[in-house]
Amino acid sequence: MSIAFDNSYARLPDTFYSRLSPEPVSRPEIVALNRPLADELGIDPDALTADILAGNALPDGAEPLAQLYAGHQFGNFVPQLGDGRAILLGEVIDTNGKRRDIQLKGSGRTPYSRGGDGRAWLGPVLREYVVSEAMHALGIPTTRALAAVTTGDDVIREAILPGAVMTRVASSHLRVGTFQVFASRGQFDALRDLTDHAIARHYPDAQGPLDLLSAVTEAQAELIAAWMSVGFIHGVMNTDNMAISGETIDYGPCAFMDAYHPNTVFSSIDQMGRYAYQNQPNMAVWNLAQLASSLLPLIEGGEDAAIEAAEDRLHAFPDLFGAAWIRRFRAKIGLTTEEEGDGALIQGLLQRMATSGADFTNTFRALADGDASEYLAEPGAWESWAADWRARLERQGHDGRDVMRAANPAVIPRNHRVEEVIQAGIDGDFAPLHRLNAVLAEPFSHNADTDHFAKPPAPEERVTRTFCGT
Repeated sequence: MSIAFDNSYARLPDTFYSRLSPEPVSRPEIVALNRPLADELGIDPDALTADILAGNALPDGAEPLAQLYAGHQFGNFVPQLGDGRAILLGEVIDTNGKRRDIQLKGSGRTPYSRGGDGRAWLGPVLREYVVSEAMHALGIPTTRALAAVTTGDDVIREAILPGAVMTRVASSHLRVGTFQVFASRGQFDALRDLTDHAIARHYPDAQGPLDLLSAVTEAQAELIAAWMSVGFIHGVMNTDNMAISGETIDYGPCAFMDAYHPNTVFSSIDQMGRYAYQNQPNMAVWNLAQLASSLLPLIEGGEDAAIEAAEDRLHAFPDLFGAAWIRRFRAKIGLTTEEEGDGALIQGLLQRMATSGADFTNTFRALADGDASEYLAEPGAWESWAADWRARLERQGHDGRDVMRAANPAVIPRNHRVEEVIQAGIDGDFAPLHRLNAVLAEPFSHNADTDHFAKPPAPEERVTRTFCGT
């Protein structure tokens, strides 16, 4: 088949990537195909065969490559990372006029595999498919899932597992780590080319590296606030996992909270809680500081002036994040006007939820019915908060129920349901995957069909650890 690729990244110097094709697999079979997304990309979904989606056949116009980047992983700088198991096929201009990357994940070894096999097993592919599409339905900027295929080949991790390839769509795969690799190597011409490319692609109104830093800072402030508003925990916010586009990228050990607690961690590799729920805003600032450091050689006026100018841009994050956070959480409790005490009112509810171990999603959803008392187990916890809340709603002149129903999803991709999908997929049954995806496509709708997916896990169903899969 032919896809109308327009591959701007491939036109950059070969310093930025390695050109190579995906490694073939034995018996590819499509298990999920996002037909509406294919239509949006201007691609005939019926022409997307298993061989194309597995990398066995390349569509006309593809210029496959693996991108180079570096990154801080749990605070430690790794000078070269790159696409160790992914191949960028190319870019398309979609039906909305937006440029989108099309990438295969799990497509075999690259020069950046660092001894790995370059493959993905089915579990992480299904997790990313489900969660990224759920995030899109929630209105949160994210990469998208175009397809998932099984390969017919085994992958060895803790056990012998079925292999898979995911086709991912993104506004771009430019990361903070992409800037870091050239800055750390002193390749400032490449750094300048990358900055110009990023500005032209994502922030065309930006006038140079400082404006780029401001734009990325604002995008990340909005993104992290959106995560927090649905109880999402990325799990591995390394600088190579932060996209400068402001999209959520690299769904590894990600999870949505059931019982609320600000220190919640799911990732099996996050032993110290670096990327716990409440730490995500601070970690975003830390990552943005690494972007700022990488851009310093391009900022005019000498080193001291460049540092001061970059710090000024970074210092905008707390106010940007705070404004985005309270805007989202005001809506979650039905507020459409602003009062000085709103932050304290929201925190009062969150503190009671933490003490009670209240389900994050269902507590907020219950507010639209005017009563979340069943989730706040501590005696008097609901009544003491609800009196102030109702008085606040009365002052704004309406009950805010429509606002709450629009801000608080009825269903999220709960960890135990995702695990059910993965286990069924290992056994060759993909009906649970399609059923869950269908429910999550309309997360704010609640009816008898969604009750099963809205329920928190029973004690024996709880998933307390999630894994990267690499």
